[in-house]
Amino acid sequence: MFNTRIKIKEVIQSDRVDYSATVMGWVRTFRNNQFIALNDGSTNQNIQVVVALGMLEETTLKRITTGACIKVVGEVIASLGKGQKVELKATSIEVLGDSDAEKFPLQPKKHSLEFLREIAHLRFRTNTFGAVFRIRHSLAFAIHSFFNQKGFVYVHTPIITASDAEGAGEMFRVTTLPLDGSAPKNDDGSINFKEDFFGKSTNLTVSGQLEGELAAMAFGDVYTFGPTFRAENSNTTRHLAEFWMIEPEMAFCDLEDNMNLAEAFIKYIIRYTMEHNQEDLAFLSQRLEEEEKQKPQSERSEMSLLEKLAFVVNNDFERITYTEAIDILRESNHNKKKKFQYLIDKWGIDLQSEHERYLVEKHFKKPVILTNYPKEIKAFYMRQNDDGKTVAAMDILAPGIGEIVGGSQREERLDKLTERMKEMHIPTEELDWYLDTRRFGACPHAGFGLGFERMVQFVTGMGNIRDVIPFPRYPKSASF
Repeated sequence: MFNTRIKIKEVIQSDRVDYSATVMGWVRTFRNNQFIALNDGSTNQNIQVVVALGMLEETTLKRITTGACIKVVGEVIASLGKGQKVELKATSIEVLGDSDAEKFPLQPKKHSLEFLREIAHLRFRTNTFGAVFRIRHSLAFAIHSFFNQKGFVYVHTPIITASDAEGAGEMFRVTTLPLDGSAPKNDDGSINFKEDFFGKSTNLTVSGQLEGELAAMAFGDVYTFGPTFRAENSNTTRHLAEFWMIEPEMAFCDLEDNMNLAEAFIKYIIRYTMEHNQEDLAFLSQRLEEEEKQKPQSERSEMSLLEKLAFVVNNDFERITYTEAIDILRESNHNKKKKFQYLIDKWGIDLQSEHERYLVEKHFKKPVILTNYPKEIKAFYMRQNDDGKTVAAMDILAPGIGEIVGGSQREERLDKLTERMKEMHIPTEELDWYLDTRRFGACPHAGFGLGFERMVQFVTGMGNIRDVIPFPRYPKSASF
């Protein structure tokens, strides 16, 4: 019976000894035909399986190779070896799956992240990615737990949509029409999408926000947590073509309520992983420390990974306006000595990651929430402030990564919203369903978006966003 097995984490963490146990997992190493380091993914720690000399036939011994999957029945005993409280004295070993040791790419040595990205289907079996993806799981669980405790309704918004929530235009088209030039055409030569599967032009979603607002106008508090897509030809360590977004929308909520919820949310999910993934975080913190030693002193982080997480959880976030931020940045020595790649010379420019990190890490030395951005650099749905220049937007900036949350109070006034849409050339007829929320019982409401992979990257300390999603999608790459 397979369901009689005990997970290795449970065996290792218990002080119990002198009992029979069945474990199953993948061989990491096999030394002297006596000591098997076995791992089943429940923890980064291996259990040592002790094989008595002469217990196994020679043919079985040869099959116990790195990567092989085995079932071990034995006695859990106190270990005399260093670094382990218990070990498993085998009474029987069955090879469940063979592995050709010479061809198995994950040899018992250190591999580069670039190499592991090429074999993403096997990188789960390494300590680094074991820790990363267990933490990713914990963060996802904590997200649902937080919103559930606050009475939010989880809404699944569509992945295929006819709207562009951000007005960005960088979308993946969804079509069943032939690509060989034989698709039906209109008189002007454009594609006739009335003949397509949905009878109109459709795309993969860039955000579930607009649909989330519809649900918030009935349930009050809702959130989405699903995949989103950007056809942006960006090859950076911070961008993916497919990523997951958490987007709460709250009726009867203004910008301050929005900031309060976002701050509480971030602290909750980080605190949850600090409590439930101590071993994984300690491993990744040590890994990051070794990585930092390879960098020049000036580029090294002032805080360890665990210190950075505690820094966010234990500090009230600093709240300042965009205008105040521009003044701080413009007058900073960093700007005056031209240490910024993008110099701050005027009000109205979009802040870069280097500016955001300066505010957090150098100036305030705590997370920062920036509010009231110029309307020209923000989306059409954000509530316009009385000054006619800014909108009730907010971004949360975190150490090491810059912007981690973007949100706003939404424009609930129909006339202001339609006026803004016309200014930005967003067709009101295509979003008539969205405008109905302003026609029939509009109310002040707000929401924000958190890129899940950015948060996983922040909590794990991984330098490249492609290393915090199992199968990354980016330009020229859609493997697996």
